[in-house]
Parts: sequence; C-alpha cells; structure tokens
Amino acid sequence: MSKLVTIYGGAGFVGRYIARRMAKEGWRVRVAVRRPNESMHVKVYGSVGQVEPVFCNIRDDASVAAVMQGADAVVNCVGVLNETGKNSFDAVHAEGAGRIARIAAETGVGKMVHISALGADAEAESEYQQTKAAGEAAVLEHMPGAMILRPSVIFGSEDGFFNRFASMSRMGWFLPVVGAETKFQPVYVEDVAKAAVAGVTGEASGIYELGGPDADTLRNLITEMLGVIHRRRVIVNLPFFVARIMAFFFDLMQTVSFGLVTNAVLTRDQVKSLKVDNVVSGDAKTLADLGIRPTAMEAVLPDYLWRYRPSGQYDAIKDSAKNLRV
Repeated sequence: MSKLVTIYGGAGFVGRYIARRMAKEGWRVRVAVRRPNESMHVKVYGSVGQVEPVFCNIRDDASVAAVMQGADAVVNCVGVLNETGKNSFDAVHAEGAGRIARIAAETGVGKMVHISALGADAEAESEYQQTKAAGEAAVLEHMPGAMILRPSVIFGSEDGFFNRFASMSRMGWFLPVVGAETKFQPVYVEDVAKAAVAGVTGEASGIYELGGPDADTLRNLITEMLGVIHRRRVIVNLPFFVARIMAFFFDLMQTVSFGLVTNAVLTRDQVKSLKVDNVVSGDAKTLADLGIRPTAMEAVLPDYLWRYRPSGQYDAIKDSAKNLRV
C-alpha cells in the first residue's frame, strides 16, 4: 500500500501545490482543512480516492489526531496574516504547530515538514514573526528531525502579493505602498513545494530559508510587475507613521464589527513587518542545498498577470496592430 501524508492547510495557496506533487510521487494525500466542501478541487490532483479533503480544527487535539491516523508524514501549511476570532497568531502559528508536532511524535509519524516564514524571530517587533519563531521552537521540541521551511513572499497564480498590487493598479494613476524601500526575495510556489517534498520523502531535514534569484526593494518589484501588465503608475511610498494611523482604523473597523468586516487591507502588525528586509541570510541553507534552482519571476509572472493588462489577453495583439501599415 502506498504511503500516506496528512497536509494541514493542504487546500491553501502553498498546500495545494505540495498535495499535487505528493500525489505525483505516488503517495496518498489527506488534506486537512476547516471546510472540506470548499476544497474539492484537491481531489483532481491524483487518481480516484488518492487525494481526499477532510475536516480538521488545528486548535483541537482530537481533531488533529483523527486526521493523522495512519500517516507516514505530516506537513503543516496553516498560517494567518490577520487575526480573526479564535484564530490568533499564537493559537495558529505557535500552539497549532506545536500541537501537530506533539501528536505526530506521540503517534510515531516518521517525517514532518513545517512551513514557517522568513523573518521568524522571537525578538521581532511583529507578533506574526514572533509567533512564527515560537511555532518553529515547538515543532523542533517534539520533532527534532523535522524540516522547517522559511520562504520569503511567495508568488504564483493564486498569490496574494503580485495579484493584489496588479489589481490595485487598475484603480488609478497612483499606487500607494508601505515600505517601498524594504527588500524582498520572492520565491516561486512550485519551488517551495519541491522543497517540502524533499522533507516528506526523507531526502532532507533542518531549517531552510527560501528565496528566489531576484532580491530587490518592494518599489522595484512592483515596477517590474507593472511592466508585465503594461501599466504606468506612480508608486507612492506611504511613511510608516501614516501607515500606522491607517492600519489602526482598519483594525478598529474589524473590532467594532465583531469580525463581520475583516481587515484585508493593512494591519498594524503588517506595518511592523514591512520595516524589516525579507531576504535570505548569508549563512542559511537554501534551495541550492536541496538541488533546486530558483525560478525567476520573469519566467512566471506573464503567465498569470496578463489578465490585469488594459486589454487582457488581447493586449499584445493590439500592440502589434499599431505597427501595421495601411
């Protein structure tokens, strides 16, 4: 019988790519999510019955243990960018990760891969980064042989980074950003998935920082994105003190609405994170140590950002038509 991997958060942006690759490796894949009925898209990643979404609440021991039964390996992809309800940073990033690792150790699961984040630091100003560090510590406490992946901002068809800025560019001539001079090192989601597979199959373990070949300021990354979608915009760098005020009111709207209005624009914690460069450190193990050649943004962005061009898929045709002589 083929081996089984349980992927917590396996229907999300990163998790779905890991699930697809594990299915191609011949593994049975159990995708643990809060809403299985909304995650049926993962079933087509393998043959009939090979990939199955199941209900799981990572805040509950019994729920985590139930979906881990019989698993040879586990992957934790669960994370939040904004605290909503009971899904606080601590409950998800620290307690949730620790719970999965503890139960994996208790049930004899052989391998674990934990998706953390570049910038995870117990001494960071951002609570997101603090709890990511706490989650790593909890995982290693129970599963010292686990693989921990720390990706920079991740790009790909369903990303919330380039898609977000590309969408904003359609709203006017000015594109406001926070932390325009902060550096990032975007990494392709397929490369992250390849790294995770190496951990599940036992080819690698330890902590890896994942970044692509393009490390640059947020301003320059957005400029490159604008070139891909054929739009000219003035990038306006909002001072951090202005961003903090804006984020305060966005957070307040979420609070006074009792969560009915979710702050998907900018949080105070995100402002704190944007002050710190998000690039791979010089002494870290990287994709290269896994034998993975990082994918450049220019090779991928046009494949999914074309829909933000002024004429979408017909933009290139219209440009060619301008050169025709009557």
